[in-house]
Amino acid sequence: MPPRMKNPSLVVPDALQPLLDLSNAIGQADVPKQTLDLVRLYISHLNGRQYQTPSSAGSIDERLLKVSQWRSDPSFTPAERAALALAESCSQLGSRTDPVPDEVWDAAAEHFTEQQLGALVLQIALVNLWNCVNVSTRQEPADWR
Repeated sequence: MPPRMKNPSLVVPDALQPLLDLSNAIGQADVPKQTLDLVRLYISHLNGRQYQTPSSAGSIDERLLKVSQWRSDPSFTPAERAALALAESCSQLGSRTDPVPDEVWDAAAEHFTEQQLGALVLQIALVNLWNCVNVSTRQEPADWR
């Protein structure tokens, strides 16, 4: 399907730069880039946002291709699992009475500092924002990088 419109971040004056600035700030919070990438791809998977990933596994971390199996795949670290559980809870706020249960938050807090947790929550919110923009306006699948 063709896009319904140009990307809103390009149509609304001065909208894109603050989003890019927020992404840059998140990247400076000392959360491993790989963890942020896993969170971005998993949330996008949950929201139906498609990415075009390289066909050769050697060009990206193979775990990105199997992020939807993070619970059962042994290649994910405990910190990554905690970040992905937090991402899932924060991205499905209407699915339970307590959307982000203490056990999910506490598991993430065992692996990340307060600043890193803040960056993860902002990353989750930002990815959900981008997914809403891109899915609702039917933007073409994005290249992974």
